[in-house]
Amino acid sequence: QVQLAESGGGLVQAGGSLRLSCAASGRFSSYGMGWFRQAPGKEREFVAAISWNGARIYYADSVKGRFTVSRTNAENAVYLQMNSLKPEDTAVYYCAATGTTGEVRRVYEYDYWGQGTQVTVSS
Repeated sequence: QVQLAESGGGLVQAGGSLRLSCAASGRFSSYGMGWFRQAPGKEREFVAAISWNGARIYYADSVKGRFTVSRTNAENAVYLQMNSLKPEDTAVYYCAATGTTGEVRRVYEYDYWGQGTQVTVSS
């Protein structure tokens, strides 16, 4: 079992940057990790994913070139560096862990979830 806790959210102006962190407990290094977000009134959507060893990384088209996902297994942590933020990036951001290999982009493919951290981008 894996327990996840996000941090690093906040209020930022458009064009600014934030770095989200996700601290994990349990057998973290065995799991692929993903970041998702959910805006008010919208479904939770995929943002980025990284395989257990960091060898494979995937991004949603909407964040490609602006966001960077990384992980440090020795520290049981995964990160999401967000640059050039836009108002449409405003959402609650969640990290999640999956035991499924490959390009894992769907909510139902993830086994464990954090509580989320709010990111608000002002125009």
